[in-house]
Amino acid sequence: MTIDLRADPISLAAALVDIPSESRDEAVIADTVAWALREQTTGFEVLRHGNSVLARTDRGRPNRVILAGHLDTVPIAGNVPGRFEVVDGEEILHGCGSVDMKSGDAVFLHLAATVADPVCDLTLIFYDCEEIAAEFNGLGSIERELPEWLDGDLAILGEPSGGWIEAGCQGTLRARLTVSGTRAHTARAWLGDNAIHHLTPILDRLRNYEARQVDIDGCRYREGLSAVQIGGGVAGNVVPDAAEVTVNFRFAPDRSLEQATEHVREVFSGLDLGFERTDGAPGALPGLTAPAAKDLIERVHAHGGGGVRAKYGWTDVSRFAARGIPAVNFGPGDPNLAHKVDERVPTSQITVVDQILRSYLTADSAQ
Repeated sequence: MTIDLRADPISLAAALVDIPSESRDEAVIADTVAWALREQTTGFEVLRHGNSVLARTDRGRPNRVILAGHLDTVPIAGNVPGRFEVVDGEEILHGCGSVDMKSGDAVFLHLAATVADPVCDLTLIFYDCEEIAAEFNGLGSIERELPEWLDGDLAILGEPSGGWIEAGCQGTLRARLTVSGTRAHTARAWLGDNAIHHLTPILDRLRNYEARQVDIDGCRYREGLSAVQIGGGVAGNVVPDAAEVTVNFRFAPDRSLEQATEHVREVFSGLDLGFERTDGAPGALPGLTAPAAKDLIERVHAHGGGGVRAKYGWTDVSRFAARGIPAVNFGPGDPNLAHKVDERVPTSQITVVDQILRSYLTADSAQ
């Protein structure tokens, strides 16, 4: 497959949507992006790393800006290929990944091909497996094996933000809580001890949990602790001797992953249960005071973007923040529409994000 990086970024976004790229099946889109960067841009070193594609310039500029976006999507739900429609005079692009985050990828690719003389050096990273467990994340693989590619003065993640700068991100962890009982025949249930019934106090604590809200650098982060999976049972005539519930904690970036884990333990303290953290990633502080970030904020305000707000959810800005690199989420699309069957983005947002980043990459103030 081929794509035209010099085409309008709206058309480019539609072309990317039409390439199926569910997590762990990104080979075709990675081939397509790598070919386009090699054939349609100048001054970029291009590297294929698994199903991730990396490109960078070395023009000797004083600053380096990283533009990063993931190539994968959640499972397709009858929404590929994409389609356009006009609603109340506004053009809308529908399709899996149109919001999360092929529109952002399209802007980055278009800028790489059409900004001939940026005031900063550029690194582009298009990576795989962001939508599944952190252990498979392609950016994590790059961080472990090619860490120098993550060096820069500002990282911009093309995550959907509706044209706002969404600063930092929440941390996330999942934990499995297990309870035990005694197996018995349901005809003689009094001889057993039903493990599923022992989940009640866990669920009561979740129901009564009061989520913390915290302001950091003018951004308000709201935490949340939720049950996301529950399991137990042996057969229709057996009192179960084991049951479990998985909880997910989204925490503000002023907590470390270890502090967040300890907080979840404390929520369920005093209960007779097993606790195992099964996945986790730290959040990222906003980092809005860095010069490169301040320049971007000025460009957003000057070109009618949405301003600055906290990022709800975890994104890979966390990886850059842990390396001391300011990082923000900035891309077209409403994050509330990500992963929906009717995922869609107003094409005007693609245009605005392209215009803002073009101004940022070409203006003297970006130095």
